[in-house]
Amino acid sequence: MPPRTSPTERQKRLGAELRRMRLAADVSAESAAGLLGIDRSKVSAIEQGIRAISEERLRSLACHCDCGDEKYIDALVAMAQNRKRGWWERYRGSLSAAVLDIAELESHATRMRCAHSVHIPGLLQTSEHAMALFRFVVPPLPEEQVRLRLAHRLERQRVLEGATAPEYATVVHESALRMQFGGRKVARAQLEYLVHMSERENIILRVLTFEAGGFPGAGQTVNYLEGPIPQLDTVQVDSTHGPDFLHTEAQLAKYRAQLDWTERLSLPPAASRDFIHDLAQQL
Repeated sequence: MPPRTSPTERQKRLGAELRRMRLAADVSAESAAGLLGIDRSKVSAIEQGIRAISEERLRSLACHCDCGDEKYIDALVAMAQNRKRGWWERYRGSLSAAVLDIAELESHATRMRCAHSVHIPGLLQTSEHAMALFRFVVPPLPEEQVRLRLAHRLERQRVLEGATAPEYATVVHESALRMQFGGRKVARAQLEYLVHMSERENIILRVLTFEAGGFPGAGQTVNYLEGPIPQLDTVQVDSTHGPDFLHTEAQLAKYRAQLDWTERLSLPPAASRDFIHDLAQQL
């Protein structure tokens, strides 16, 4: 397993929150360094997610910054203490760091909300469907890379299993359901798998039909990962250059409203299941 050469998205988020706390209290980096008994460069490293911070120092910093939100501080302490390497670290050096960051964030999410316009959600894809998608990457991937991505995708899906699995609420547009990646047989199996997965208690699947008309964020894939408290939620959006991670208050509010709107336009879960079943029968 190759060593990390940069902090993970979750580690960078902790550093960003500490910097935000410090700036909100108008505390200089030099003052924070003196309080923590470290030099100025180490404060910078902590705020970039490069260097760890102990619980004692984190709580001292929060006190010095007059942060009285105990739930927020406790959540930051938990982030600081949980820097263990998860299963995704086996792929470091073989897959992009951003792909591994998604798996790490999902593993810590208390609830997930998603909206997909063109693709079936990755956590609900069959292996055949996922394999077909990976073969449409430009430039084409070597077969070894395709197999690695598939193995990683299947391990990611385990986050939805078990008694402690988070709630997963997703909206899938009709266009994604009608795409036939891998051909009719693969497409039908994928739809049948969606019907099966939608029967799980922790999965809420809604379909946004063509008849619903326009909707906010059309064409965009959005994954909203809820943290232990709302301030620590994260939005991940797909782009042609890879995933982007957003977490400012304004960004979180925007995407919550967008997902609320999309869910209101969608079919209820039971009707969505029937809709997908009918599409599968047509294939």
